[in-house]
Amino acid sequence: MHTDTTRRSFLKSSSALASSGLVMGFVLPSAPGQALAAGTVHTPNAWVHIADNNAITLQVARSEMGQGVYTSMSMLIAEELGVELSQITVEAAPPAAVYTNALLGAQITGGSTSVRDGWEKLRIAGAQVREMLVAAAAAEWRVDASSLRASKGMVFGPNGQKASYGQLAAAASLLPVPEKPQLKDPKDFVLVGKRAKRVDTAAKINGTAEYGIDVKLPGMVYAALAQCPVIGGTVKSFNASQAKGMPGVIDVVAIRDGVAVVANSWWRARKARDTITIEWDEGPVAALSDASMIAATRDAALHGKVLEIAKPQGNVAAAMQSASKVVEAEYIQPLQAHGPLEPMNFTAHVDGDKVLLIGPTQFQQGAQGAVAAALGVKPEQITLKTTFLGGGFGRRLELDFIVQAAQISKAVGKPVKLLWTREDDFTHDFYRPVAINQLKAGLDAAGKPVALHFKVASQSVTQRAFGLPKDMVDPFMAEASVPGYNIPNTQFDLVIFDTGLRAGYWRGVSHNMNAFANESFVDEMAKAAGQDPYAYRMALLEGKPRFANVLKLAADKSGWGQPLTKGRARGIALMEGYGSYLAQVAEISLQDGAVRVHRVTVAVDAGHLINPDTVEAQIQSSVMFGMGAALKHQITLDKGRVQQENYHTFAPVRMFEAPKIDIVLVPSTESPGGLGEPATALIGPAIANAVASLTGKRIRRLPIQSEALQQA
Repeated sequence: MHTDTTRRSFLKSSSALASSGLVMGFVLPSAPGQALAAGTVHTPNAWVHIADNNAITLQVARSEMGQGVYTSMSMLIAEELGVELSQITVEAAPPAAVYTNALLGAQITGGSTSVRDGWEKLRIAGAQVREMLVAAAAAEWRVDASSLRASKGMVFGPNGQKASYGQLAAAASLLPVPEKPQLKDPKDFVLVGKRAKRVDTAAKINGTAEYGIDVKLPGMVYAALAQCPVIGGTVKSFNASQAKGMPGVIDVVAIRDGVAVVANSWWRARKARDTITIEWDEGPVAALSDASMIAATRDAALHGKVLEIAKPQGNVAAAMQSASKVVEAEYIQPLQAHGPLEPMNFTAHVDGDKVLLIGPTQFQQGAQGAVAAALGVKPEQITLKTTFLGGGFGRRLELDFIVQAAQISKAVGKPVKLLWTREDDFTHDFYRPVAINQLKAGLDAAGKPVALHFKVASQSVTQRAFGLPKDMVDPFMAEASVPGYNIPNTQFDLVIFDTGLRAGYWRGVSHNMNAFANESFVDEMAKAAGQDPYAYRMALLEGKPRFANVLKLAADKSGWGQPLTKGRARGIALMEGYGSYLAQVAEISLQDGAVRVHRVTVAVDAGHLINPDTVEAQIQSSVMFGMGAALKHQITLDKGRVQQENYHTFAPVRMFEAPKIDIVLVPSTESPGGLGEPATALIGPAIANAVASLTGKRIRRLPIQSEALQQA
């Protein structure tokens, strides 16, 4: 099966896509004659609002969590609308079916889909508005529309006429929306593909950017929530007598997930929370440890129900039987926390059957629907405003903290800001699941693979989050499972196993586990064949020009094959993810028994780039994020209790540990690929392969720490 074509159905929310198709999906639900707002703002379509004073506002339907969507989305609109980037103001779009991410089936920011979804959609939206403005001018001046020119927020006529977009907006908003507006030829782009400064930088520097943690409402109070030390546990009884008498405390309320203290400051709420005595029903998760979860997942890999990721090619069993050499390996990835800098928080005001929600979320429609269900109101009675996100990485796709805020607000009858502590965050995450990858290959006399059997066993986040049927392949588990190499006989299997601990999508999702296994295993095959890892890969890429090109570029840029300083080694890895093709080379050494990464070279073919500056920033960010998981991070459990409580036990990569990162961007006219996540997955195998080259020790379980090196 082709996993990319099935995601939409798995994640489709109750807000269906507009049935009339891509272009007509842009039109607001109201008729054009009703599209005036506040008397001065005109909305030719759901994305672009133009005021009489020439202010142009873009409704961005993707959450800004540092990845630059406010800038890239603005560039796409501005390019076709014929305005400067500086002429556009950005607002976060409200929940609405019209803002559905067509690649995910809901209004979601994730899966490196923002640019891929918006590439044509937003250009069409900008072109629609431009043509409507031109048509309005043509009607007013009684000239042919083809004789007019739109540029920098003005429409110019053949006889010296000119009018601003604001002057034309009222008339334009009454016109029919063009179904097939003329899009620019990419060779004529003046913004897209050029480096641009981010539109949100100034607000973040001067402090006007509003994150969820900054939200304030009149009469707002603050909540701190005590949750069971074992995820999923519930309250049996509690004594809050001391807390209720502490300064500033307004109320103590029990909700499904714990006991909340509400006070006139968050610190007072937090201090009072810590005085409550709670008896917990810890539930079944209390029996879990990280070791038992890995062991159970391995057992499932051996004995669980096998699902086909892709149709088998050739005859793997026969090819293995006749192979000159057989190579086998197992790779293990542990639980990972998201660890965003801004802890979970949300502000809610429940006023009768009206609900106001303000805060950081990656899933607007989900938040609206979950709160509606929890409070017994209709989704349309809920107003949701999305702030900037201080990091997301998939954690803010979850809705637990949003529902909690709404439940507490309803209980106390006031607007409430719920704020978790850092410790709450680490110990009550939806963790990236444990994964076991088992691979077996048959090599011919020349060392070339003639057969490959791949199997991954892990937890299905999509089953938990979106109700994926149990006997269906989860495409978010299968990402990067089928590598780009030419191997005549192949079999790719998947086993879904629920460990009992809730799991969530984590930056790069299953690319992380599958690319680590595949690219480590290719190196193991190359070693068994006695061949150079780069040359070995290249020999398997005939007819795969995009793969081969990035592999060569990364090798050349990194100096592959050239002598290195004594004590250093390089490792290479290759992957396609989210429609982007990447190769990475890591140059490492060992210092005091630990891996030190000195240089990372990344070659990327991501199709047509919107803002190369943001592209480079995302790659750099992804490399650093992935290095943490490769070298430092893991979540461990003892009696169901997460042992890592803050950054001191889940240490991020420090500035002095950051490598030099060289990036090669491939010029391309292909449709854009995603870039927020794939480089995260590839740094792990590149480092592991470098470690094997330097030490002769193959690390098959992450993270690669001193203890792991000693045991390898």
